[in-house]
Amino acid sequence: MSAPRLSNTLAQQAVDAAHQFKSLREAGRVLGIPQETVLKRRDAGIARGFKPSGARIVAGEESTQLKRQITRLEHELKLSAKTTEETEVIKAVIGRMARQVEELDAPVWVVRPQPKVSAPGVPTLFLSDLHWGEVVYPSQINGVNEYNIRIAHERMATLVGSTLSLLKIVSPKMDYPGIVLILGGDMISGNIHDELTATNELNSMPTVLNLYGVLVGVITRLADIMGRVFLPCVSGNHGRDTQKIWNKDRHATSFDWLIYRFLAKHFENDKRVTFFIPDGPDAYYRVYDHAYLLTHGDQFRGGDGIIGVMGPIIRGDTKKRSRNAQIDMDYDTLLLGHFHQYTHHRRFIINGSLKGLDEYAYNGNFGFEPPQQALWITHPKHGQTFRMPVYVDNKRKATKAPWVSVK
Repeated sequence: MSAPRLSNTLAQQAVDAAHQFKSLREAGRVLGIPQETVLKRRDAGIARGFKPSGARIVAGEESTQLKRQITRLEHELKLSAKTTEETEVIKAVIGRMARQVEELDAPVWVVRPQPKVSAPGVPTLFLSDLHWGEVVYPSQINGVNEYNIRIAHERMATLVGSTLSLLKIVSPKMDYPGIVLILGGDMISGNIHDELTATNELNSMPTVLNLYGVLVGVITRLADIMGRVFLPCVSGNHGRDTQKIWNKDRHATSFDWLIYRFLAKHFENDKRVTFFIPDGPDAYYRVYDHAYLLTHGDQFRGGDGIIGVMGPIIRGDTKKRSRNAQIDMDYDTLLLGHFHQYTHHRRFIINGSLKGLDEYAYNGNFGFEPPQQALWITHPKHGQTFRMPVYVDNKRKATKAPWVSVK
């Protein structure tokens, strides 16, 4: 292994010391190194074109502190080099990303309006709270819902098909520049509770592989039909592999993040598909001039039986707006999932879930929420226009009734 290259700082220091003191021996005594080392460093500095800077070389306690600081920095440099080597090995396993997805700006078609006056805008499909791998037993919730991997596959197919049908109703010619597909966390059920560990249909890693294949198909189909797909991604709280959610390295402890990275790797050579995967819990992006802030929503806690989730969400939205205003990242609409209660407001959009009502919601006496995901269109002039929740449960049948009636 070759010796580490002399830093410019130490080379300049030797040039200054040789210039300040009468002899190299004295310079070495003050610096605390042999005079031969001073000579080598000075000559290396001169070869690099360094000249005396006029900086005063100190002795005694100050010199000792300087040496300690240099030693500490060199130690940190070695640790950093070791960490870098380990990181490269991990990157080689997962695959190098062709693009720096966590620092990626939204593609041009998302922020630049189409020349056609009749163009409806950019549609957004909010995909979150899939809880892939979880099992909901109908016998435990009065038969109002059922969920498992087979049903999840069916509902995902219904979601994509219904989304495309609804968008075709709005624009029969499908005059869209592309589609924003949000991946908003809680993509898998995870093992964060004992009851989930005991009842999940698959463990976390097989679930990741199962869902990964499905999402590859979904993104490919949307790219084939819509032309382009932009995917902002944040992690949820269910897919973590830690007992509690970490504030540091939240993404690196989440199976959600791992799925996103695998997907980005799969589509790295497909110019139609663009991923935005921030390291933090929030993703900030714009569709035309409308600014969105995407977060999962697990940061918001509180509420009661009367005000429900609105209290913590409104408080959390207010805090985020204040924080973002201070860093010049004001947003128009907050996007979140987590609560499984579809609500579309101009200031915030709460996504539904793919699994629908479960035992936790039933035992907590929460209101019935059908499995659904949010779909809307952002117009370059009017902002959010069409709002279309996409229902994914094909088993629910409409009751027979006249199309309109009065009592």
